[in-house]
Amino acid sequence: MTRFQNIQSTLAPDLRKLNELILSALSSPNELMNRVIATFLERKGKQIRPMLVLLAGKILGNVNERTMHGAAAVELLHNASLIHDDVVDDTVTRRGAATINGLWDNHLAVLVGDFFLSSALLQSVHTGNIRIVESISNLGRLLSIGELDEIYNARYADPSEKSYFEIIYRKTASLFISCVEIGAIAAGIDSDDPRYEALREYARLLGLCFQIRDDIFDYFPDAKIGKPTGNDLREGKITLPLLHALTLTGHPDHPQMAALARKELLEPAEIDMLINFAVENGGIEYARQTMQRMASEATETLCNAFPEPSPWRDDFIALISHVIDREY
Repeated sequence: MTRFQNIQSTLAPDLRKLNELILSALSSPNELMNRVIATFLERKGKQIRPMLVLLAGKILGNVNERTMHGAAAVELLHNASLIHDDVVDDTVTRRGAATINGLWDNHLAVLVGDFFLSSALLQSVHTGNIRIVESISNLGRLLSIGELDEIYNARYADPSEKSYFEIIYRKTASLFISCVEIGAIAAGIDSDDPRYEALREYARLLGLCFQIRDDIFDYFPDAKIGKPTGNDLREGKITLPLLHALTLTGHPDHPQMAALARKELLEPAEIDMLINFAVENGGIEYARQTMQRMASEATETLCNAFPEPSPWRDDFIALISHVIDREY
């Protein structure tokens, strides 16, 4: 059993309750809606985000009904964002399975995504805590802005590492931060408690690592990932490995690669050229080193705030190791 599987096993009773709550939250009188949702839930992911809510409550010594409703809210909002992203990106497969818009159409996918979103907001209301409602609401805004920033950068801006990290903070790390915020708030922790801010910083770094690892996948073919190699470049997204390679201004191929990176529509052969340029010039290694540095910072932050060893602290540390080492 891997360390991540051990976390899943430890949290299994809570995750079962969570999934029962999510099923109840998504019940509707519409037969088509129920059929689409049932199909979508068959390909349930690892549920890292609600696990973070639970782990935050565990390490603070208080998991309760507010925790469960908060965990359901972030999972539902996350799924709403995935469904809508698939429409925006015209993605017909995810994790090797057909998306809602791939199986049905964009109109239905948007409506189902809206249903997930409204269900998420309702779950946040059920916590009875305005700070949790505020966290979920702010998260929805940040996710939308992050996606729009990415679209804007792909169309109009010159790529830079600074803008890359701003985008992945909003579109990915913000969700991880909200998870630990909700777990801590549900546990009764005030925002001025140093443990609260430490959990937020850990989650920020975890979220950045998660997105960097996702972006590395795009440089290598793998059926487990469920999307074609070079998909980000196809959509005009320049990610960390290529951004690093493009800093090598003395490389003989740099002028050509920089020009390609600014091109609006790339041919398949041009995508291959950019991928090879990034891989052959240390882009992947640079991205991996960045993740390792962030993981070390996250672990140090966590251990400073929670100096006493505990199984829950170990689980947080194991989780970030899983994120940077995962194969899909």
